[in-house]
Amino acid sequence: MTTPERIRAILKTHGRLERDVDALKDDSDLYQAGMMSQASVNVLLAVEGEFDVEFPDRLLKRKVFESIAAIACAVDSLTTPINDPRDASKAIDASP
Repeated sequence: MTTPERIRAILKTHGRLERDVDALKDDSDLYQAGMMSQASVNVLLAVEGEFDVEFPDRLLKRKVFESIAAIACAVDSLTTPINDPRDASKAIDASP
């Protein structure tokens, strides 16, 4: 499974969306699709468990969890070795 597919599976279980996850584009706004703040915390915890990562404080922002693409970008920044730690912040800032 790809990272976005794994995130979709998490959203189906924990996102409490009003719309079908499979009908959403990767850049669709999850909050507009019905995700509430408590559900986003559940998604955060499930993503951490699924990918064996821990989100640092700098990534605990609404925009990091507003789309499948943004979550995937954050996960990639936490699981891909980088030479310069500032690159991870740049990647998150550039996420859709």
